[in-house]
Amino acid sequence: MIGATEDNNYYELTSPTSLPKATGFLWNEKMMIQVNCRGYAVAQFMQPEPAKYSHGPNMEAKSFMQPEQPYYINHPGRFVFVKDEVSGEVFSAPYEPVRKLPDQYKFSVGKHDIKWRVQSGDIVIEMSLSLPKADVAEMWRVKVINLSKQNRKISIYPYFTVGYMSWMNQSGEYNEELQSIVCSSVSPYQKYQDYATIKNFSDKTYLLAEEKPYSWEVSEEAFEGEGGITMPSAVLEEELAKGDSRYEMPVCVFQYKLDMKPGEEKEYRFLFGPAKDEKEIDSIRFKYFLDKDQNGKDGFRLAEKEYADYIAEGKGCIQINTPDQDLDNFVNHWLPRQMYYHGITNRLTTDPQTRNYLQDNMGMSYIKPQIARAAFLHALSQQNENGAMPDGILLHKDAELKYINQVPHTDHCVWLPICIGAYLEETGDSTILNELVPFADNKEKVTVNEHIDRAMRWLISDRDGRGLNYIKQGDWCDPMNMVGYKGKGVSGWLTMASAYAFIIWADICEQNGRSLVSSEFRLEADKSNKIINKYLWDGEWYGRGITDDNVVFGISKDKEGKIFINPQGWSLLCKAADESKKEKILKSVAEQLETPYGVEKLAPSYTSMREDVGRVTQKHPGTAENGAVYNHAAAFYIYALYTVGENDNAYRLLRKMLPGPDMEDIIRRGQLPVFIPNYYRGAYRQFPRTAGRSSHLFNTGTISWYYRCLTDGLFGLKGIKDGLSINPKLPSHWQEASVIRNFRGAELQIEIKRESGIEATEVYVDGKLADGGIVKDVKKDMVYKVLVKMPVLE
Repeated sequence: MIGATEDNNYYELTSPTSLPKATGFLWNEKMMIQVNCRGYAVAQFMQPEPAKYSHGPNMEAKSFMQPEQPYYINHPGRFVFVKDEVSGEVFSAPYEPVRKLPDQYKFSVGKHDIKWRVQSGDIVIEMSLSLPKADVAEMWRVKVINLSKQNRKISIYPYFTVGYMSWMNQSGEYNEELQSIVCSSVSPYQKYQDYATIKNFSDKTYLLAEEKPYSWEVSEEAFEGEGGITMPSAVLEEELAKGDSRYEMPVCVFQYKLDMKPGEEKEYRFLFGPAKDEKEIDSIRFKYFLDKDQNGKDGFRLAEKEYADYIAEGKGCIQINTPDQDLDNFVNHWLPRQMYYHGITNRLTTDPQTRNYLQDNMGMSYIKPQIARAAFLHALSQQNENGAMPDGILLHKDAELKYINQVPHTDHCVWLPICIGAYLEETGDSTILNELVPFADNKEKVTVNEHIDRAMRWLISDRDGRGLNYIKQGDWCDPMNMVGYKGKGVSGWLTMASAYAFIIWADICEQNGRSLVSSEFRLEADKSNKIINKYLWDGEWYGRGITDDNVVFGISKDKEGKIFINPQGWSLLCKAADESKKEKILKSVAEQLETPYGVEKLAPSYTSMREDVGRVTQKHPGTAENGAVYNHAAAFYIYALYTVGENDNAYRLLRKMLPGPDMEDIIRRGQLPVFIPNYYRGAYRQFPRTAGRSSHLFNTGTISWYYRCLTDGLFGLKGIKDGLSINPKLPSHWQEASVIRNFRGAELQIEIKRESGIEATEVYVDGKLADGGIVKDVKKDMVYKVLVKMPVLE
């Protein structure tokens, strides 16, 4: 029912009902679309802020992508109705809205396209979706195949939802010259000052056909009639009414009549998207359907190839072959794709949260480090002179800080050394540290070294009398908004994260000849760890923080939210936890937070508002930050486990982030293993019935950290100033693995094997034992053969 194709380029699902919310997603730097196996879609484009061209049936509030997106019968979608002109029988592809179970079904999620093959009787509908590299448009192919041994008379009705465009002005009609349905609207606004922006919006939605339709309908109400969307009245008529839409909800429906011979195939191509005016639609029609190159290939086919090449650029730096083939498939084909999406699009926002922007570009260090480098410099240019980082990074000249970025959070500075440190490890490019960059409130340029020094000193200064970091209205946990809004509450996690940042920055400074600064921050890390142990150790684990009213929370006496994962993992990273505390932490996490679907963010989940913690406690138990298997936090913990040598624990939890491998687990989670979601439902001990369900959100900071867990942890292939350090941390049940590691322009072909008689890991480079397991003086364009011998574990 579910599995990868032989070439690993697609992941396939052969039932439209077993995983009804299974999705794939495509993007370019101006748009994204997530579409599920049944044909429902969530799409948006930038102008410059996120906007829709395919809407719901009522006025939508602007919001982010929603977790566990509910689909409803009139949810925006892309469908094809099929009618037998002789019998009158009707079905729809991919499955909605008619919901007639097909005889054969295949949903194929690829890297650069998404496809369906639906057979009902002896009629097959093949649908495929791709995107251009640069334009905002969906590129659709719809193929009809007659498998019977007789002529078939059928009509097909490609149906693309437009929905409620605007309460001010909306309409639609067929433009014969363009061979396109064009739906028009005016974005609602109240202030006259907004008109200057509104007038330039792409407020039209079009469905452009390569082949002239037999008929069409633009009024959704007229198309549905009394039959509704599950059996539209208009489909039952001989032909569509060629109607328009006049301040009515528009839709894009074409009708094509086919008289098909036995075995005949017929393909149609369409473009669907937003436009400013008919002139733009005309230019799109020419570019994709009429303009041909010297080999006769038109723009549509060329764009498909260009987009495939664009997606292929997002290759990771490792290719693996392990005893876990499902892990291999995900790591080699899907993980770098998701990481590339985050880094190249900035999540399709003009003001990404600073923590997200930095961590997403940490991931880009492994794919396109030049983009990561530019992003880090851009972020630092928006730092204040006192060292504080803003809540969001502005990417567009007209962008403003919105939504959560208007709420003061205190963690952004810690990500600078952590993320830039990963870039330095991967590239060895220490020149970035001497780049001159201005401040947001002072155009005097100082080095990156100075910028990060100031960020670290800001973290030191933004502390209470005990030496714990203030939380204000949140740290990494956005909705923890009432712990410190009075100005007194502190974050235990942020104090640990600061200590870890001090250690990372001290290491970087020492490696680059700044020994005095290095000593300064090592001392601060030591001070922080003593303070953490004095105020936050609860006997078996660390507390999460202390409220404005001086109440420690995330501790054993709490009935809900008694243990949080972040302080446990970061106490290991910052070395606050000694060996005795480490063992207690591991035991507590395993007993209270670990589930079959991963490690929960907190437990027990809050079931009612706790006013001194905030809106995190109002979220449904087991969702998002309130006790879900929140994969970003889980990845932090796994990285910490690898850091302290807990290799089996780390691998077990790393593997739980992926659906499967058994079918029961995949069905429980409800998603294909082609991306890691923001979270899986938690509250496993409180509400086991719903535990494990995927949020289906592919925007998540998890991805960069998952990749680091692989490179630095599982395979132990970590860049250092002098080269590549090799120290694999394979789980004890693996006897061998192989990795192709691309590093600083070289290729290292690495074989890892356990051998009897080996007491400690040995690394051989081109047959010679490498001192300290380090491949030094790595040369660009060189290929190195590396053999790693590891001890056999009993």
